[in-house]
This record gives sequence, C-alpha cells and structure tokens, in this order.
Amino acid sequence: MKIALGQINPTVGDFAGNAAKMVEYSHRAQAGGAGLILFPELAVCGYPPRDLVERGSFVTHNREAVERIAAETRGIAVICGLVTPAGAETGKSVMNSAALLKDGAVAFVQSKMLLPTYDVFDEMRNFAPATEQKLFSFCGKQIALTICEDAWNDKHFWNRRLYRFDPVEALIGAGGNFVLNISASPFWLGKRELRREMLATIARNYKIPVAMVNQVGGNDSLIFDGSSLVIGPEGKIVAQGKSFEEDLIYFDSNQFTGDIHPQIEGEDASAYTALVLGTRDYVRKCGFRQVIVGLSGGIDSALTGVIAADAVGPENVIGVGMPGPYSSKGSIGDARALAENLGIRFEVLPINEVFASYNKILRQVFTGYKEDVTEENIQSRARGTMLMALSNKLGAIVLSTGNKSELGVGYCTLYGDMVGGLAVISDVPKTMVYRLSRYVNSQRAVIPAASLEKPPSAELRAGQKDSDTLPPYEVLDAILEDYVEESHSAEQIAADHKFDLKLVRRVICMVERSEYKRQQAAPGLKISAKAFGYGRRFPIAAKSDI
Repeated sequence: MKIALGQINPTVGDFAGNAAKMVEYSHRAQAGGAGLILFPELAVCGYPPRDLVERGSFVTHNREAVERIAAETRGIAVICGLVTPAGAETGKSVMNSAALLKDGAVAFVQSKMLLPTYDVFDEMRNFAPATEQKLFSFCGKQIALTICEDAWNDKHFWNRRLYRFDPVEALIGAGGNFVLNISASPFWLGKRELRREMLATIARNYKIPVAMVNQVGGNDSLIFDGSSLVIGPEGKIVAQGKSFEEDLIYFDSNQFTGDIHPQIEGEDASAYTALVLGTRDYVRKCGFRQVIVGLSGGIDSALTGVIAADAVGPENVIGVGMPGPYSSKGSIGDARALAENLGIRFEVLPINEVFASYNKILRQVFTGYKEDVTEENIQSRARGTMLMALSNKLGAIVLSTGNKSELGVGYCTLYGDMVGGLAVISDVPKTMVYRLSRYVNSQRAVIPAASLEKPPSAELRAGQKDSDTLPPYEVLDAILEDYVEESHSAEQIAADHKFDLKLVRRVICMVERSEYKRQQAAPGLKISAKAFGYGRRFPIAAKSDI
C-alpha cells in the first residue's frame, strides 16, 4: 500500500485553517495513489495548545474540525492528532489522541500514554494519560499507532529511561508489525540525528518498519523541523521529508521504498534556517506584517536584521539607528550599510537630546552620586522607548537583538535593549552569532566586515568594551554551556576546561543574579537543548549554593 506523510505547519487554535490544510493534503495524497495519510500530533488544534484545552469551546471546535475532515476525505484513510474527552471521574478532562478517519467517520482512537514533563513539555498539566492501547488492522498490517513520546522509551537506546512502561514494546509484543508515530517533536541542534537513530534502533531490534510524521513550523518559542522519516526493518531510511518546510512524501509499505527529499545539513545552516522559520511564523501567527529592529552597527543586531529580512521580506523590515553620545563614528555607517545591503527601510533617531533631558531632570535627585551604570541604562532605555513608540504607531513588532551569552549573565538592560515581542537570537551564544554571521556572508555578503571585526561594545560610555565586564566570549560561552545545558558544578567546569575557579564562580553568580531579568524577557526562539525560557524554571528569590 502507498502511504503518505502530511508534514504540515498548523497554527494553534486555527481549526478552520488546520482542517482545510489537512483536507487539501489528503486530496493530493489520494490523487497520488495513497490509501492512507498521516498528520502530526494534535494537528487538528495545533501543538502545543497548553491551557487552551481547558476551555470547553476549544474541545468542541476540535471535534467539529475532525468531523469536517472525516466528511471531506472519503476515499482515503486519515490518521491525525486531536484532543478527545478523557471520560474519567478524576484527573484531567482531555487526552492527547490519534484518530483513524475512514469512510467519513472515526474508526479508531488511540491516546498518548507517556506524557512528558521535562524541558519545554508539561503535558501532565493538560492531559490524562491513556490507560490502555490496542492495535488496529489495516491492509494486512497490525498497526501500532503511537504518539511522539510513546516511541521515546526504548530500552535498547536509552541508558536511563524516564518511564517504566514502553508502549512500542507492548504493542509489538501483542502482535504489532508496523509502527506509526505522529509527532510534534521540537527542534534543537542535534535533535534530528538523535531522533533518526532512536527510531532506527526500534526498527532494527524488532525487525519492523517505523514511520514518523513530524510537525513543521514555529509556535511561540518552539520550532519544529519536520524531517519526517520512514525506516525499514533493517534500520535504513526509505523515505524522508524536508527540514523546516511543509512537505508531502510517499512510501510503499510492502516494498519499503519511498521519497527521499533533501534536508538542511550542517549545524550553522540548520540553526540559521530554524531561526528564520521561527521568526516568520511568530510574526505571522501573531498577526503582524512588519518588524522593527534596532541596528547599532554591531554583530548581534546585524544578524537579527538579516534573519528578519529573510523571514518576512526586506520590504517589511524597518531598521532604526539610534546614535548616542558614545556611539563610534562607524556604528551608524555600519548600520546604514547593512540596511542598504538588505534593501530594508532605515531610520535614524538620535537619542542625545533625550539623554540630556533625562540627566537634567534627574540632576538634583542624583546630587552627590557619581555617574555609573545608571546613566548607561538611561541611554538603553531611551532607545527602547523609541522602538516601542514606532511599534505602537506603525503596528509593527519589535525584534530584540540580545544573544544568549548576554542574557545568561544579565549583560542587558530591562526596558532597554530587552524590549520587544520576540528575542530572535536569545538562544544563540555570542560565539555562534559570529559563526552564523559568517555563514550568512558565505551565502551573500550583506553584513559589513567592520561589524564582524570590531571588538564588541555596548557603546554606553567612552571607550567601553564587553571585555571590560565579561571574560572572553570563548570562555564565557563554554562556562554557560556546561552550567546551563549540562548542569555541571563550578568545580567540574573549572577542571574540565582548566579555567580559574574564581572566574567560573563569578560567571555562575552572574547567571543566578540575572534570573529576574530573564523572566521578564521577550519569548525567545529555542535552538539548543536547554534555552532560557519556560523550559528552564528556576526561582528568582533563592540563595545560590555556589
């Protein structure tokens, strides 16, 4: 039998749009000779719906959308993710489910058993787990229908499993000979390779085919890469969907042959493509058309500007240069050059008079105090006010430009450079900012050489450089990666990298003290295994144990 994987980009809560897309893909698959098409986890309502599932109207619209899809896809069987009532007297009222739609009706339903509660996942908050699972017969196969995490507990792959029960093992033990998995598996660097090998391990060990369709697109901080897979009984890929694009692929369930579409290869290319997709979908799905980026002439704002132009089109990007009393001569020139290279609108709004007015108003209150970081932050906040004024007037969303290294240690200003609706590169360490910028220029030279070559500086006081406050970014990023992503101790980090222990402890202390800032930051796009955001939950009022 010819089976199709409908790798689509749903929007949370857009039942009409999601249903229309699934009907369209089903008709295309049917015209292509497929007898069955799979759609991703919770594709009917979009993933992750989070607390929206607590609204009765949301569940009702979800059911109505499924009924529409079933009625309009007669002639081809459809498997899709949806919300179903839990039907239990205690616990959560809904379940994360997969349904087989056939001949205009729901023919089979299997709900998710393993509900993840780590990193960005909090499904136990919203869903009741399935208490049983069953196989269903389809075209001579005994189908084991699983939902995302249900396939992530194989004892042959994981050294330490998160759950006692393995749904795949149980279904195969009951006679299953074909695993279908519908997923909404978020992207992070290295995730595609991990997912591919994990599914191949299942196929090889049980000598059965495994087909996984994955969501694509951005929803809030999460980016989904697609990269849907079909793996034959020997563990080899027999069909593959594109990365970071909607796609429709076919495979033969008996001959184990299928479409193999190219994927984005390489860490820098993957990271950049993910950021563009995440930005595009965040802007579009939030109802905006234009974006605003403060361009300082530095490398962070330059990379953010390029991502923005690729995401929404240069005609929809407004770059704003805001020179102040300590801005270098080349900064506004570098910002203007970038804008010209990208073909975006560029406005110059000097903050000198605003800064002088603040100082005049505050002079009496500040009598007896020396100038310090207060005056530096006033400049940053003046710029933030300008950007938000433009946002209000033009109805455009501001993209903040801070990177992960700065956000990690609090080298950023609340209500200043942190303003905005989306923090595009907040999960990109400074060293990777340079790598991605060089990658961009290898494709087309748009970022001025000076932005790449000059020492990083906030330019908030005379002769200021980032190195005045922070260790070299190569050192800082290594410490942050080990501490934030791996939870290593100060002693272990110092020993592993041969860093000074006092330096490591100082950096960790900066991370801990800056938690209050991060919890007020704009949502950021996640591309690492552990990003700052709702996947990393630490108290603000806490005593550090370093």
